[in-house]
Amino acid sequence: MCADTPEYKDTLTLPVTDFPMRAGLPKREPEWLARWEKIGVYDRLRETAGDREPFILHDGPPYANGHLHIGHALNKTIKDMIVRSHQMMGHDARYVPGWDCHGLPIEWKIEEQYRKKGKNKDDVDVVDFRQECRKFAEGWIDIQRDEFKRLGITGKWENPYLTMDFHAERVIAEEFMKFLMNGTLYQGSKPVMWSPVEKTALAEAEIEYHDHKSHTIWVPFSFANATGDLAEARVVIWTTTPWTIPSNKAVAYNNKIAYGLYRVDATEEESWTAAGQLYIFADALAEDALGKSRVTEFSRVRDVAASELAGLICKHPFNGADGADGFWDYDVPMIDGDHVTDDAGTGFVHTAPSHGADDYEAFVARNWIDRMTHNVGEESEFLPHVPFFAGLQVFDRKGKEGKANNAVIAKLVEAGGIIARGRVTHSYPHSWRSKAPIVFRNTPQWFASVDKEVGDGQDEMGKTIRERALNSIDQLVQWWPQTGRNRLYSMIEARPDWVLSRQRAWGVPLTCFTKKGLLPTDEGFLLRDPAVNARIAEAFEAEGADAWYADGAKERFLGNDHNADEWEQIFDVLDVWFDSGSTHSFVLRDREDGTPDGIADVYMEGTDQHRGWFHSSLLQACGTKGRAPYKNVVTHGFTLDEKGMKMSKSLGNTIVPEAVVKQYGADILRLWVAQTDYTVDQRIGPEILKGVADSYRRLRNTMRFMLGNLHEFDEAERVDVADMPELERWVLHRLAELDHVVRDGYRKFDFQGVFSAVFNFATVDLSSFYFDIRKDALYCDGADSLNRRAARTVLDILFHRLTTWLAPVLVFTMEDVWLERFPGDESSVHLVDFADTPADWLDEPLAAKWAGIRQVRRVVTAALEIQRRDKVIGASLEAAPVVHVRDKDVLATLKSVNFADVSITSQVQLTNDPLPAEAFRVPEVEGVGVVFEKASGEKCQRCWKILPDVGSHDHAGTCGRCDDALS
Repeated sequence: MCADTPEYKDTLTLPVTDFPMRAGLPKREPEWLARWEKIGVYDRLRETAGDREPFILHDGPPYANGHLHIGHALNKTIKDMIVRSHQMMGHDARYVPGWDCHGLPIEWKIEEQYRKKGKNKDDVDVVDFRQECRKFAEGWIDIQRDEFKRLGITGKWENPYLTMDFHAERVIAEEFMKFLMNGTLYQGSKPVMWSPVEKTALAEAEIEYHDHKSHTIWVPFSFANATGDLAEARVVIWTTTPWTIPSNKAVAYNNKIAYGLYRVDATEEESWTAAGQLYIFADALAEDALGKSRVTEFSRVRDVAASELAGLICKHPFNGADGADGFWDYDVPMIDGDHVTDDAGTGFVHTAPSHGADDYEAFVARNWIDRMTHNVGEESEFLPHVPFFAGLQVFDRKGKEGKANNAVIAKLVEAGGIIARGRVTHSYPHSWRSKAPIVFRNTPQWFASVDKEVGDGQDEMGKTIRERALNSIDQLVQWWPQTGRNRLYSMIEARPDWVLSRQRAWGVPLTCFTKKGLLPTDEGFLLRDPAVNARIAEAFEAEGADAWYADGAKERFLGNDHNADEWEQIFDVLDVWFDSGSTHSFVLRDREDGTPDGIADVYMEGTDQHRGWFHSSLLQACGTKGRAPYKNVVTHGFTLDEKGMKMSKSLGNTIVPEAVVKQYGADILRLWVAQTDYTVDQRIGPEILKGVADSYRRLRNTMRFMLGNLHEFDEAERVDVADMPELERWVLHRLAELDHVVRDGYRKFDFQGVFSAVFNFATVDLSSFYFDIRKDALYCDGADSLNRRAARTVLDILFHRLTTWLAPVLVFTMEDVWLERFPGDESSVHLVDFADTPADWLDEPLAAKWAGIRQVRRVVTAALEIQRRDKVIGASLEAAPVVHVRDKDVLATLKSVNFADVSITSQVQLTNDPLPAEAFRVPEVEGVGVVFEKASGEKCQRCWKILPDVGSHDHAGTCGRCDDALS
């Protein structure tokens, strides 16, 4: 609204603000970052916390080895919103960022540098090598810290936690030694996932699955002790890992599967089978298997009962092979196992307990651990003692297929030990670092038992680690979303013992000693001496874990109480998941800004961390403190491109946080996070970001309107709620409703719900309704007008709530808005809390009344829009619609307010007359029709309303309201 003449225009109270329409975020955001650092916002909140209840989100440490990707930005922004919102809801919300610093990825980078220089890692002093790893991590920590801070993430950035800090290394070692002392630590020999490229055992969290083309072979085993027709028969296995055949120790069947004896009647010209030969297959798979071996005709001779297979002994396919010196001349028993199926293969499973989890468990159940083989080395090469295949690799150092599979197949053909071969593409485990396939390999490793009684007296959640973990999941932790509970519970329920050891150099060593000459199962094999443990801890605190590798370390730690010559010092390092799983101790428990019980309010990470950090932290804490280290677990999904595809450099669909920040600003990236449902996989891309930027502009305009109309607002103007017009009291009712939604949403980590509610309120209830109506009073009413003073009072109330409610999301923009009203060297929106909202603002009857008024207004607005489209009128103030309302109660409601102002028309006629046929209707609003009429009278030169009284007052060309304002 604007006056036609210059002199009247100057009498209007138009918005005044320096708040720019264009945000200029990429350029201005660094200025706010510098300002926050200068005034010390984070530390000031800690210093003024008083008796506020602490709230701690414990940071799952990112890995210090590269620039941030979009997943990092999503993760840290969600964490920041959690921390900031809880701070503004009255908590002392502390956030200590951290980094995972040890482990294979960094070690691998240093090795790559060595290889480029022609150096060999094994020729470098281990402490020197570790120092290079430390330096590499330090460099990336500094880079990532700046990148995180640029996103507006608050926290104790000048004093983060690092798993390679000396105190952290001490505590990690101490936590490990708790497993040593409580009896859950043991050395075992079992198949583990092993990377031939990286030459180390891998955890499940370090594995990803890719399609891999494998050899398939069908191998017949002859019986050594069968009688009757079975004496001439052979049982056939199928495998996709021919290289494991030299380590075969049994053949498994399932007594629930139907088996048959089959005779070959005819074959193709080229076949490894011959007419008359007898084979045993699962009935469901016989035809397929015989077809693969080029059998053209066969007969099913009879059933083979599982009871006939029990007790049978097979011969290894290489039994009696020339040049093998009897290496495979051992019994291969038939064993029953539930893991055998007739879905694929032959219904029989080749069993190599050194190379398969099911195979191993079958041997453990029979107490046959002494039958394990050690035929494959750390580079997936056959060891020197294996005939025919010594030195041949399954995979080479680049992860490509070696010669082992083809050599084994060729030897089987030579020995008559194969009836068919082929290739199959299937999902196969790979190292997520080297991207190379892994092998299952029997090797001595250190384990934490999840089913042995811990015996530390902390039995409230159970006596074993598994019991404690499962009970913690159900009794102590809230899951957001609940599906996270189900996923982690099933993982813990089914998981094997925890493999703690890695055969690497950069990490915290397994600080233990073993007695020479004793077996791992012997009493006294492990040294359990609190004095030794204390000396190790003291040294690590002062010198870091490098102390373990110093000359004379063994003698130093064993002291005078133990003969160093009788003990072996272990040089494996801990799985890095044990490092990060221990952080609750040296961050939450040991820091001043932690919590004495070492339990965090929230752990928040991606869904992959159900098998990673959530998992390892749970196991580690259940082993050392008897319970989970967290009260809430919040999970986010993965970030995909706009088409729902996984991002990759090769596809060119990656979105880099730095690029988004440079183009739009960090607040746009943060707003994208707030607008998305992070609990599932999210999408991001150029078009999505454009939509986010549009939402931002609409919200910014709302804030700019409030700032402009609050110019020079004075407390003397404030109107008590009881004296306010209904429209203002309706806004306060909506604020009271929204206050509950916002607080409840933030408490439940539902940022999408919070932002959606606030955004819709700001753009629909305010900009499109309340502001639209009250512009006239704000611009044209006199300074003492109740409508104008009440509107300004409500704008002030809105300002304090909207800026603080949105501050956890739009950290830069809301600071900009706040400082526009409250400038000052020490001022910041991030130093204030959400304003308390009086409960008595809620007024349901008033809300119901105005919901009805808005329904009728919709019909009027839609009717006038048609007139505007047809160019009958240029603005709604040119109209004086006749509104027909069938319901007398609704009519009375409309007459109780200034419905012309509500409709933004100059005049309005409300009537209970029947709806004329030509009346405009909206189907969903029954009993209301609008007949368009033009407003009668002259146009006020100041407010532009068309009214009959214009021109009849002291001030020429004005209406009565404007004449009063001018007087």
